[in-house]
Amino acid sequence: MRRVFRYNQPEALTSLDPAFANKQANIWAVTQLYNGLIELDDSLRPAPALARRYDISPDGLRYTFVLRPGVRFHDSEVFLGGKGREVKAQDVVYSFRRLLDKPTASPGGWIFRGKVIENAAGEPADTAFVAANDSTVRIYLKEPFIPFLGILTMPYAYVVPREAVQRYGKDFREHPVGTGPFVFKRWDEGSAIVYHRNPGYWRRDAQGQPLPYLDAVLISFITDRKTEFLTFQQGKLDFLSGVREGSRDLIMNPDGTVREDFAGRFQLQKVPYLNTEYLGFQLDPKNLRGEANQPALRDVRVRQALSYGVNRAELLAYFINNVGRPGTSGFVPSSLPSFSAEAVPGYTYQPAKARALLREAGYGPGSKPLRLRLSTVAERKEICEYLQKKWAELGIEVAIDVNQAAAHQELVDNGRAAFFTKSWLGDYPDAENYLALFYSPNFSPAGPNKTHFRNAAYDKLYEQAKLERNDQRRWQLYQAMDRLVVAESPVISLYYDEVVRLTQNNVRGLTPNPMNQLVLERVRKE
Repeated sequence: MRRVFRYNQPEALTSLDPAFANKQANIWAVTQLYNGLIELDDSLRPAPALARRYDISPDGLRYTFVLRPGVRFHDSEVFLGGKGREVKAQDVVYSFRRLLDKPTASPGGWIFRGKVIENAAGEPADTAFVAANDSTVRIYLKEPFIPFLGILTMPYAYVVPREAVQRYGKDFREHPVGTGPFVFKRWDEGSAIVYHRNPGYWRRDAQGQPLPYLDAVLISFITDRKTEFLTFQQGKLDFLSGVREGSRDLIMNPDGTVREDFAGRFQLQKVPYLNTEYLGFQLDPKNLRGEANQPALRDVRVRQALSYGVNRAELLAYFINNVGRPGTSGFVPSSLPSFSAEAVPGYTYQPAKARALLREAGYGPGSKPLRLRLSTVAERKEICEYLQKKWAELGIEVAIDVNQAAAHQELVDNGRAAFFTKSWLGDYPDAENYLALFYSPNFSPAGPNKTHFRNAAYDKLYEQAKLERNDQRRWQLYQAMDRLVVAESPVISLYYDEVVRLTQNNVRGLTPNPMNQLVLERVRKE
């Protein structure tokens, strides 16, 4: 009997090319087909993959990777005689340069841009990536960047063969050729994707058994969440992730435990997720027009009052079945090793303190009323209505503007929303990825600083942290930065997300982690 692992992808999957692995659907699908030089181990630390070892120069500017011998690309018509050839250092250099090539138009170029050495035009230099010989790759940075190994674990940095990209061009998205545990078989757009076991996969388990254990992977595309859950209940899916509103109440009690009628019927895992759900304030008024310009929000006391006015624990219990942790520390989520609620005390529900701050800022009974507008999307409307009610108790009137996701994103990115809902899902497991949102050279739309927060002391700490090799000292710098974010309140951290995963009882070896990765090479079905 063939052991087929079946999972569903409700969100659109647009490409099987790692250069376009910019959302979960694409990331999960390409993870089964490719490998990078480095991968994350079970404790989210960078570990060797296609590189059997690596070395970082004492100045932190040169990274040297020695490739594992004998790793071959999947068999494909693009190679001589249809047989996959051995991976060489030149393939790594080609894959990395391809991310930066304008014709590729990859959203992943940022992982190298501004980090590797550049030419006079400010573009990555030809000597940024070098194949010293067939098995040695060198990367040269323009300045030390401690989280760089973490960045290399991202799917954008997976290795692809030049022959396949040149043969298929834009259609490489549906003709993937990698080195991973599974080989692409077919894709019926909107219906299903099928992978087969890679019989020549380079990796074995601790007992010397060849991986993967599964014979095939089948990805379906059921868009309706209730139908998806019903299909899982019928045993036609092996795994479900990110249980949504519709089915969450069916499975879980308000306190987050499994309902009695489902207990034992499947495995439920709830684990921290590298995602902070937050509200942001636009601190730079230059693109705010008319009603959108809300000067009150540029008063730190008003921002702090809004934060003290949120009962985060109640919000989680009422709306999300306690899937998540209240955001009562800084912006860095609780799943990262540098997180410390003691070192970074945040905001708790203190309505009296909120009223005092509003009075101090000149708002409230007997003084001028405070009227605000909060921009959001349909899926967060219910939470926004709850916040609206809590703030009304403080005498703050908040109108809610609901937009389509793309329109909301455009408003926020271009500084045209004064007060908005957002989430930040970590690209790699280092707090620097979260704290980059408040570094002043990173202003949106080009960078992730969507609030246009600017603070010289913060920028100095960020630049220090980027160079600090000692973990403990770097974490102390991260915590100092996060304390500044709490004090200045360019954002309100609502909660640190968790991910809920359901698996059938006969599935073994599918372990969740805070990156919510889907790695199937060690999964068994009994």
